[in-house]
Formats: sequence, structure tokens, C-alpha cells
Amino acid sequence: MGDHGKLTDHLYEEARVAETLKKGSRVTGAAREKLAADLKKKYDSGASIRALAEETGRSYGFVHRMLSESGVNLRGRGGATRGKGKAAAAAGS
Repeated sequence: MGDHGKLTDHLYEEARVAETLKKGSRVTGAAREKLAADLKKKYDSGASIRALAEETGRSYGFVHRMLSESGVNLRGRGGATRGKGKAAAAAGS
């Protein structure tokens, strides 16, 4: 129950950041650095680029570029890796 204030502050901060970062508006200086740090933290915690794009109201490409500029090691695509298992099995026989 003691975390309610922290959660409220966090939600307020996200709303404030989203409000100041209208889709298509240029993000520069300290606001860009703050956004990059927030995106990096959330991505490193497991959030997808698509989820971050939706949350911030920015495009997938914008979020991808911000993460790349922040030096994040981007994860590979999820889902099934078609053909790798068969190719490895064939090579091993």
C-alpha cells in the first residue's frame, strides 16, 4: 500500500512526458535525453519497441532510433525461428 504514491507519481510523469511529446513534434536537448533514458530502461526491463511506441505515441522507427542512439543492444525478433532446427539437424548427420 505504501507504493501508491510512487505509482501515482510514475503515472503522472508518464502522462506529462507523453503530453510534451506530441506525435511528430521534435524532441531535443534534455527532453530527448530523458526520453531516451526512459525508453532504454523500459526496453531493458522487457518492453517491446511496439509497446514503447504505443505508450509514447511515437512511431516504431522513432523508438528504434532512440534506443539505437542510446547504445541499447536490440533483441532479435521473437517467435519461431523457421528452418534453423532442420538445417542444424541436417548438418549434424
